[in-house]
Amino acid sequence: MGLRSAPGSRLVYRYYERRLRRDLQRVQVPRHIAMIIDGNRRWAREQNLASVGHGHRAGAERLREFVDWCAEVGVEVVTLYLLSRDNLTGRAAEELGELCEIIADLADDLSRQPGRRIRHAGDVRGLPEPLVSAIQGAVARTERAEGITVNLAVGYGGRHELVEAVRRILEGAGTASPAELAERLTPDLIAAHLTTAGLPDPDLVIRTSGEQRLSDFMLWQSAHSEFYFVEALGPDLREVDFLRAVRAYGLRERRYGR
Repeated sequence: MGLRSAPGSRLVYRYYERRLRRDLQRVQVPRHIAMIIDGNRRWAREQNLASVGHGHRAGAERLREFVDWCAEVGVEVVTLYLLSRDNLTGRAAEELGELCEIIADLADDLSRQPGRRIRHAGDVRGLPEPLVSAIQGAVARTERAEGITVNLAVGYGGRHELVEAVRRILEGAGTASPAELAERLTPDLIAAHLTTAGLPDPDLVIRTSGEQRLSDFMLWQSAHSEFYFVEALGPDLREVDFLRAVRAYGLRERRYGR
């Protein structure tokens, strides 16, 4: 029987959630949280659903709530890892097409909610035109919005992003010699040419489904991030899981090499 399936269990759940919220008042909340939502396909199979697309839709619905949870506790930026460069070649065409439609709907929906500013991290090359249009529309629609920044990582790959950043630096080098360019090259210069330029690096990276790997996500930006792995599959993520992750972050001592 699940935690919220019986009246007594629901009462315990609400009490525990309130206690976690009180705990958060005494710790530092992450400024930027990055989410790797994983396990959507596994969830659909365990539920004996007709297609894994149902899992992706359930995961997208949970991400809508996740953004709300982040905003409620004072997080300024949330990055959602929705579609990797590897997914573009590693997924079956039918699943990829449905996933792109789900992401387009998510981007459009988030952009029509008050207090949401949408950004895109990734490369639109190789993405279907309706998805590109939806993302660009969401970004333009919320350009002047105030509130939480929702960074959609779509068509994103950490290695690819670094290669493209170096490419842009070289293209802008003009007549500079290799020695002059090497002298100019700094971590700040590279960061300024990433698709996350202008955003703080993630303080906390959360991944669902119990898997403990980055999957080519924010390799540069997560150099000093804290990580929190949740056993729940993406669609089963609960608010208490999120609150526990934020509390765990607040209780850690970030050393930065000290």
